[in-house]
Order: sequence, then C-alpha cells, then structure tokens
Amino acid sequence: MANQQERRSLTGFGRTAPSIATVAPVSADEHVLEALRAPGPRGITPRGLGSSYGDPAQNAGGTVLDMTGLNRIHSIDADSGLAVVDAGVSLDTLMRAALPFGLWVPVLPGTRQVTVGGAIASDIHGKNHHTAGSFGNHVSSIEIALADGSVRTITPEDELFWATVGGMGLTGVMLRATVRLHPTESAYFVVDTDRTDNLDELMALLTDGSDDRYDYSAAWFDTTTTGAALGRAVLTRGSLARADELPAKLRRDPLKFAAPQLLRFPDVFPNGLANPTTLRAFSELWWRKAPRLQRDSVQNITAFYQVLDMFGNWNRVFGKRGFLQYQFLVPMGAEDTFRRIVEIIAASDHASGLNVLKRFGAGNTAPLSFPFAGWTITVDFPIAAGLHELCERLDDLVLDAGGRHYLAKESRTSPEAIRRGYPRLEEWRKVRASVDPDGIFTSDLARRLELC
Repeated sequence: MANQQERRSLTGFGRTAPSIATVAPVSADEHVLEALRAPGPRGITPRGLGSSYGDPAQNAGGTVLDMTGLNRIHSIDADSGLAVVDAGVSLDTLMRAALPFGLWVPVLPGTRQVTVGGAIASDIHGKNHHTAGSFGNHVSSIEIALADGSVRTITPEDELFWATVGGMGLTGVMLRATVRLHPTESAYFVVDTDRTDNLDELMALLTDGSDDRYDYSAAWFDTTTTGAALGRAVLTRGSLARADELPAKLRRDPLKFAAPQLLRFPDVFPNGLANPTTLRAFSELWWRKAPRLQRDSVQNITAFYQVLDMFGNWNRVFGKRGFLQYQFLVPMGAEDTFRRIVEIIAASDHASGLNVLKRFGAGNTAPLSFPFAGWTITVDFPIAAGLHELCERLDDLVLDAGGRHYLAKESRTSPEAIRRGYPRLEEWRKVRASVDPDGIFTSDLARRLELC
C-alpha cells in the first residue's frame, strides 16, 4: 500500500475548504491494519465516495484511507434479507445486487453514490424516515478496526455500535457490515404528487394524517418567492409498487433496475452561474412543470427519488468556488420558527434551487445521529459574500428552537452550535476515548468543531 500513497487535495461534495492529505488506497483489511501501526502525528480518517458536503472525510497533513477498493459483497440471503458487505461497497452496487433477490436497500439518501461505511458513519436518512428511521436502524453488526490494531465485531447491544453509527468515522475504520434488506416486489414506486401555492398548504398536507399512508415523502419548495407564494412547493409521496400495480410492460421484469445516468457535467462552469436570477428562473420552471394533482403514477427511482443521480458531477454547476448545503432540523411544535427561517431565506440576497423539506419520525439511540421527530430543510447556497452571516442568523433560530445541524452536510458552523445541538456529545466522547485514547482517528471536521 505504501508505494501507492499520494499527496492529494481533497474537498467534500460542496467543493469548499480543500486540504491536502496522504491518500492511501485500501483493498484489504491488512491495508487498514498497516496504516494503524504507523498513524503519524496528524492521524487517520476513512473516506468513501466523498459525498459528504463538508470536511468529515478530509484530514489536513494526515492520512486519508480511500475505502472504495474494499468493495466485496460477501453474501445476500434471500430468506433472512441479510447482506454482508465490505464498507466500501456503494449503495448503488448493493441495490443492483439485491434486487434480483427481491430485496431493497431500506434507507437511501438523495444519491446512491454513498458507501455502506459512509452511510453508517453519517447515519443517513431518506424520504422514508417517518416509516423506516435512519440507516443505523437496519444494521445488524459492524466489523471495525480499532486504534490499537484489533478488529472487533459490534452489534446494537454494544455502546460502541451506537457511537459508530453517526460517529463520522471517528471511532475506528469499518471493514464490513451486515445490513438488513427489505423485501420488495418491484423496483418502482407508485407516486402521488401535489403542487401547493405556499408553505401553509404544504404543511397542512404533511400534518393532516395523510402522510402516514405513504412509505416515502418529501417536498421540493421554492426559496425565491415571498408573500402569498412563500414556500410554494411540489410534494411527492409514494410507496414501492406491488407487481400487480405495474403496467403490463413493466410487470414482465418488475425488478429491473432502471436508473440511467443521462450525462456527466464537465468542470467548465464559471463561478456565479448559479445566482439569484438563474435560480429564480429555475425555481419558476420546476414549480410550473409539476402537475397540480396527480395520483398513482408509476415511476422509477430516479424520477421519484434520486433525480440528481441522472447527472454526474452536478456540483460543478456551482463553479470552482462551490456551494454550501445548509441542513437543519427543528422539533415538532417549532413550526413558527420553521416558517420564519423560510421567510428570512426568501427575503435574503441568497437563493437556492435544490431545496428539500421532510418530516422525520423518532430518532434512534446513537448520540450523534441527526434525525429526531421534527422538520428538516436542506438548501444549497452558492458561495457568496454575506452567506456566513445569513447562516449565523439561521443558526440562532434553529438552536433556540431545540434544533441541530447535520454533521454530514455541515461546513461552517461553530463548536458551540454543535454542543448545543447535540446534548449527548460528552457521552459520545467518553465512548470514543475508551477505544481511541490517543486520538488516532480525526478529521478536518473533528478539529474544526472540537468533537474529540
């Protein structure tokens, strides 16, 4: 492995805050154990496909383990639904392998280009959190390499398991995991769409009890409109289709994975192309193209769920300066704060075109897991003057309402904001210190937010 190491500049998906590290490719357990024998003064962090938006998979001056070469699917059991996979296996790869068995990856974020190890470390969530929870809820065991070079298998009965779920790769290097897949009759969804004229209409649909009839639910909403059209939205809700719900031509091969990538964006876009004017035009088009009311539409995964996976390297549209994805969560009952934040964004000089609003169900027991019962918004702001000040204003509202930021998306807030948002941080630190007293596992994110 040593001969293949190289010094590289790394960023997250938002393309901000690059740092240089020694990147060491991993394709066997021994490569991880070799790195642990000589971690160096700046420590080690594992990295998957680099889909986190900030800096959790960067380690300035230290070692970054490229885990994508550890990518074997060891077994998939159709009867139990258990899949044993290496940590570097992507969710895309796992889904394609599982579907012929009639099995479905239980939790998917907005992209399948995430490794299983990254999904556990970030405890990812999807459009079905209100029905299925987050990814860690569906993991039966994790095989993890610890700082002392030992390899341990941990399960949900272990304190270390829940410190690793959502632990941002700071408890050890995950080598393998056993994931519980869910049965499905098809690779398609039956989808209902509602286009609303404002945020109040959207929130009414999400709180009238109808949302619980759908396994998956999320809304795109407009950050560029104010007044009576504030937060107008397109709400799409659906469930995996039964075979008998498919049209005849799809029923012949209901488990076929139809998710083509249409194109990959080149790295040629100038800074400033995504600006309030272009994002306002995009938002107008996106809202108007949606049907006012549509029921029982059969859609594949990219049409309903992962539209952006049709466009490789879509982050390049923001230019080399990149963008900030701001995701927060506030509890049920904080709807007034939620609305106030949307008002502030809409009235600001900063616009976002790719915006998602979701309702979360109950969280799990992981101290650093992001979701709990409440409302979450994700917005993508192009980097521009005054953005940090806007986000600081939003931070205050989020934290005062009892909310928090998502560590997998976070790229600019303060250690104090994380301490306030994650009241069990000290509990997590104690578990982490028990297995890594010398702080071998670290990252740019960990140093910036004083996690360890």
